This record gives sequence, C-alpha cells and structure tokens, in this order.
Amino acid sequence: MRTILYSFGIFLLLFNIGCALPKSPSVSEMAGLPYPFSTRYLELSDGIRVAYADEGKGNQTILFVHGLGSYYPAWKNNVSVLSEKYRCVAIDLPGYGKSSKENYSGSMRFYAGIIKEVCDKLGIQKVTLAGHSMGGQISLVAALTYPELVEKLVLVAPAGFETFNKGEKEWFRQVMTADGVRLTTAEQIRTNLAYNFYTMPVDARFMIDDRLAMRTASDFPGYCYIIPQSVRGMVDEPVYDYLPQVKQPSLIIFGENDNLIPNRYLHGGPTRKVAEDGASRMPAAQLKMIPKAGHFVMFEEAETVNQLVTDFLR
Repeated sequence: MRTILYSFGIFLLLFNIGCALPKSPSVSEMAGLPYPFSTRYLELSDGIRVAYADEGKGNQTILFVHGLGSYYPAWKNNVSVLSEKYRCVAIDLPGYGKSSKENYSGSMRFYAGIIKEVCDKLGIQKVTLAGHSMGGQISLVAALTYPELVEKLVLVAPAGFETFNKGEKEWFRQVMTADGVRLTTAEQIRTNLAYNFYTMPVDARFMIDDRLAMRTASDFPGYCYIIPQSVRGMVDEPVYDYLPQVKQPSLIIFGENDNLIPNRYLHGGPTRKVAEDGASRMPAAQLKMIPKAGHFVMFEEAETVNQLVTDFLR
C-alpha cells in the first residue's frame, strides 16, 4: 500500500511539473502570426498574394527583403525608426510568412520579378532595396535586371559574395530538403536562430516563438517546400561574376562575427575577407563592418545600422 501511495505521489509531482512547463506556441495558419506592423496584401500575377507592411512617408522609398527562412518582422527594429524619414515597405516573399505558398521556383530571378511587380503595384518608380542574406542576393539580381527601378542598394550580410564550386553546390542541394525543414526539432530551432547573432537580444525571442508556432500551421508544408527551392536558387544563380556590373551606389554591412558567412562547414575563416572581396568588385560600394555583431546585424545592432542607412541615403 505504501509503495502504491509513493508511486502515486511521484505521478502527481511529475504531472504538476509537466503542467507548469510552457506549451509551444501554435497557429492554425501562418497568417495568424503576430506581426509588428499592420499587414496589407497585394494580388500579383499567377495568383500570387504578397503580404507587406507600408510605413512612413518621404521622398525616398526603401523596400526591405528578408533572408532564407525568415519574414518581414526581422526588419522591425529598422522599419520602426527609418519610417520616420522614409517610406518603408517590407514584404514577405512568396512561400514565406503570410504570403501565398505554392510550388514556386524559388529562383533569384523569380523573386526579383516579384519585387518589380510589387513596386509597379504600389506606384514606386525608384527604390532603394535593403536585402538581408538571401534577400541581398535577390536585391543584386533585381538591380542588374531592373536598373531603371533600383536606385540604391543596402546589402546586409548578403549572400552571393561567397563562391562555391560544383561539388559544394551539390552538397547544398542534397543537405537541404523539405523533410529536413519539417522535422527540425524545437531545440535545433532555438540553436539555429541563436547562431544568427553574436549575442541574441531578448527582443529577438519572437523569432523562435514564431518558428515553433509555424509547425502547426496548415500552410507550413509550403514553407518547408520553398526553403530548399530557395537554396537551389542561390547556388544555381551565382552573382559574384556580375558584381562589377552593379553600378548603383551600394552600402554593404556585415557583422564582424557572422557565423553563417563564410559557410563554416565548407570554408570557414573570417567574415571580413568575404565582405572585402565582394565589395571590392562593385564600383560604387562602401563596406561597413560592425564589431561584436552576427548575421542578423541589422537587428542586433539596429541603432548603428539605422544611422549608417540614414547617412547613406542622405
């Protein structure tokens, strides 16, 4: 009898501990994610629906393009400040965030075309593209494809400066799969996101919560699909050889302690080397390296980045 009571007591203790643990956040669809700005929608060609924020007014317009696996709230510390002086448009690329999800190609040209169509729909004739990581490579392709539209570039830890050989490109194609994205554990999600920062700020915690919540969304499979497609788009459409053709004035910003560029599994080494090499190939570029900052430098060191952007656009 004493053994039964003891076992029951242990059960109650474990049950109460379990009840005290916070549950992972969840949403029925990704449109239910809490966003920092009022979200609007544009209906584009081929039934594509793009979610976006449109904040502030000014003589210059900045269009913010997020990176791989991300969404426009990643720019919230920048839009909230820069919108005091400029019109700031931040978009969820198709396949990401609250935008529509279908079997999109994920190519850089596809996304460059989306930027052009968004600008046309919003009546933007000249734009400064601010692109982070993959968004930086997309912005470079857009600048090369639509030079009459893209007036300036702000490239934050841009993909495209680092080069990969044929075998390395194939490694990317093999290692990144939809199932791999779908089955990423909660602990790995936390680790992956933390690795984007030199020191992860407390106010960046929402990125982890949102990524955990996405797993219950009905459109999560579409998100899992687009990530490997986007990776293929990046490696299949390198921009390094075309950097000398980018004539637009360009501000390039890297964190000194970027853990993602260069790729730590394939190359390693200092971020500065990759940053300086890419910037030196662009005829109208200036490079700013920010110490004690990681891949999400625009979030981690928002005050510094916002001042750099303001000075650049001024």
